[in-house]
Amino acid sequence: MPETKVLINLSNRHIHLSQEDLEALFGKGHQLTKTKDLVQPGQFASAETVTLVGPKSSFEGVRVLGPTRPETQCEILASDIFKLGVPGCPTKESGQLEGSFPMELVGPAGKVKKARGLIVAKRHVHFDPESAAKFGVKDKEIVSLKVGGERAVTFENVVCRVGPAHKLECHLDFDEGNAVGIGNGAFGEIVKK
Repeated sequence: MPETKVLINLSNRHIHLSQEDLEALFGKGHQLTKTKDLVQPGQFASAETVTLVGPKSSFEGVRVLGPTRPETQCEILASDIFKLGVPGCPTKESGQLEGSFPMELVGPAGKVKKARGLIVAKRHVHFDPESAAKFGVKDKEIVSLKVGGERAVTFENVVCRVGPAHKLECHLDFDEGNAVGIGNGAFGEIVKK
């Protein structure tokens, strides 16, 4: 019988920067200042934050997550779309930036305008290969996630992301967690289609 129970952690809006954009926003040669390790190996929250500017409004204090990446990407909540004024912002997997929304970023040392990179992240579960085998899932497989409690619900269209750099963990965003009354450290049940 395959395993089904998975840890859920919630994601707030955040940004991953390229080294080039990090330096444009924070100064030449700047390196991220780690404040806390995240569950995913090698990933961390940094002390650095930026302002995300939209056509209608902006969000200050958007946390930069490390390490730097080849391309800058900002993940927002679906509810942020209205405040920012970005009605065309798509829901996509992290790293799949084709067709993503443009954005402007402001840091202490400068501004950066990007032609793409703004997304609402698809809900997903990270699996290391051993965990994927125990759950009987493959990379990019779409599953459901059943969450119990007072506001029990089943989330559809949850992407399985399998790789040696991953650790078993489900990521929902704060909008999704708040809607069903759960926080970091909740558990859900993987339901295969």
